[in-house]
Amino acid sequence: MNTLRLRRAAIAATAAAVLPFALTACGDDGKDNASDTSSSTAPSNAAEDGSASDDPGDSMAMDKPFGTACSAVPQDGAGSFGGMAKDPVATAASNNPALSTLVAAVKKAGLVDTLNNAQGITVFAPTNDAFAKIPKADLDKVLNDKATLTKILTYHVVGQKIAPAQLANGSFATLEKGKVTTSGTGEDYVVNDTSRVVCGNVSTANATVYIVDTVLMPK
Repeated sequence: MNTLRLRRAAIAATAAAVLPFALTACGDDGKDNASDTSSSTAPSNAAEDGSASDDPGDSMAMDKPFGTACSAVPQDGAGSFGGMAKDPVATAASNNPALSTLVAAVKKAGLVDTLNNAQGITVFAPTNDAFAKIPKADLDKVLNDKATLTKILTYHVVGQKIAPAQLANGSFATLEKGKVTTSGTGEDYVVNDTSRVVCGNVSTANATVYIVDTVLMPK
């Protein structure tokens, strides 16, 4: 009987000693599982708030020139996007064959230095085709009337740099003292509801240029 009691006491003592270690081991496993769960759910939470699901390219998409006419810009040289970025705006425009009529008009109005020396401006630059929409007699008359020509050209210039995102629903004061309005989304924008941006967000040394397909007329 005494021997049986001693054996039972020994078994009880052993169980008492082993049980805390078993509970500790179970607790460690639970902690590890919680850590694994936390790390596996973190990306899911980030995706929910949009921080991890955003396409890295989205933020850079509109840092480059855009539009259907951009493909006609030379790949290298002074008339390329890289070349124009090194020159002030009037000089940069003179290296783009599609803007030769605009450049001639700027020279006639005596605005080359004004545009080249301005800082942080935006120019809505009409293409040769845009000027060709104006009847020749009317265009010749404007080109030979410095006051009117200056008024029209300065209406195409805004005294701040405009980012593409600002074109979505914008209204901007021009150097002519009037206002131009812009609207659109993505890579499709219009100015004053009539002139379409055909190559936008072109950088020069002192300006952002949006090439447009219709000459803007101040009121």
